[in-house]
Amino acid sequence: MQEHISKQFDAELESVRSRVLQMGGLVEEQITRAMQALIAGDMELIDKVIGDDHRVNALEVELDEACSHIIARRQPAAGDLRLLITVIKTITDLERIGDEAEKIARMAKLIHAAGRLHMPRIDLSRVADRALAMLRESLDAFARLDVSEAMRVVKQDQAVDDQFRAIMRQLITFMMEDPRTITRSLEILFIAKAVERIGDHSKNMAEYVVYMVKGRDVRHVSLEQVERELLE
Repeated sequence: MQEHISKQFDAELESVRSRVLQMGGLVEEQITRAMQALIAGDMELIDKVIGDDHRVNALEVELDEACSHIIARRQPAAGDLRLLITVIKTITDLERIGDEAEKIARMAKLIHAAGRLHMPRIDLSRVADRALAMLRESLDAFARLDVSEAMRVVKQDQAVDDQFRAIMRQLITFMMEDPRTITRSLEILFIAKAVERIGDHSKNMAEYVVYMVKGRDVRHVSLEQVERELLE
């Protein structure tokens, strides 16, 4: 009987883990589509990204309830409890990344509705690619319980922040030199900020992986200290 209950519990945990990755895949697709729509001016794709946000929200609610039920019924301890806490935190960040993808799509809609008039020449593809890579790698670290990969994601966040600040400086220069670019520049700035936030949430998710595997909360701790502790 005990073995049967244990197998059921393992199956429930595995189901939750796989649905987190499913939600991550959906969010990743949302970002990719939002950036494609921004570049191509594809209004149909823009509306699809905005319309699909409810699917991400529904998955968050569904997974949150599943974790709450497991905790209430099974009263898990140690590693199993850390896994469920990690899932609850991770899906919150994934839902927020979904919101950022929707923001990108909404800004893209404004830009293309105005016919890209007085559009500053800013390339967002590099910072978007890096933030998307952070998301993919944090999900991969979660799937494989890979602390080393999680720490690589944490380290990348600074580069995304630096790229965001460089874009902001460029946009300020455009606005000062030609006030007609102000509206478009602000819309681009909102998009760049959304991408930077995607990097932040991906970093959070990577930090939760370290907590899940090692039982150590590494938020607000210096990278050097974390690496030293993990090596020990």
